[in-house]
Order: sequence, then C-alpha cells, then structure tokens
Amino acid sequence: MSPNEVTMARYQETTQTETLHLPSIITSKGVAATELRPWGAFTVLEEGRGYKIKRIEVKPGHRLSLQMHHHRSEHWIVVSGTARVTCGEREVLLSNNESTYVPQCTSHRLENPGVIPLVLIEVQNGEYLGEDDIIRYQDDYARTKD
Repeated sequence: MSPNEVTMARYQETTQTETLHLPSIITSKGVAATELRPWGAFTVLEEGRGYKIKRIEVKPGHRLSLQMHHHRSEHWIVVSGTARVTCGEREVLLSNNESTYVPQCTSHRLENPGVIPLVLIEVQNGEYLGEDDIIRYQDDYARTKD
C-alpha cells in the first residue's frame, strides 16, 4: 500500500467508528426551531447561562416594535441587507458586517428599509432572556398593551 492509501484507510476507519458528540443544547432540546412573526422570523441558535444567540430575518419594508427590555442588552451584527436601527434618540443605517449595541433599559427598534431580507445575528446578555421581557411602546401589528 502506498502512504496515501494507508492514510485514506486510517481516515475511513476513524470516521466510521467515531461518534459525533453534540452540545447538550442540541441533544436535550432538539434542532433549533424558527418562530414566525408578522415582520419575519427568528431562530434561537444557542442559549446558555446569561446569553442567547438568535438569527433574525426581517422582511423588506417591515419593522419590529419600538421596545425596551428590563433584563437584557443586545448586540446586533448585520449578515445581509440593510438595517435601520433606532436606539434611544439615535438612528443609524447598518449594512453587511456592521454592528451596534443596545443597552439594557433603552428603547430600540429594528427595521428593514431595503428590498431584500435583512438577516442579522443577535447576541443577548442578561440575567433573564425570556420573550416576555419586552415592553412595547409602538407596534405596527397591534401587539402593544393598552
């Protein structure tokens, strides 16, 4: 056998016998599920103590509610498309590979002013990361509490 054939045989043996060990988040909760919203969708990619990572997709011309969280901050990194971000009194446009930070207890909004879907990664940090930690001030889809 040539050295290349020996290497290939060893590779085939090890790949056939090794077990893939998935992170406990995947094995205990299954594959991440996407949750649909009127403005698009989000998928929780990973969650651990004090953090959650989401993939968020916003349809062209849509926006999330003007909102605030008591228990978490958020980092947003644009993967594709254009994001118009309102954070407190500041408004900024972000494109591919640009990011912003939303501090805890700060009103904020994310919208897609473009013609293609906006895709971003959101990293949440905080002691409580539940979806019920949302105070909505204004919402295009009538989800505010009167």
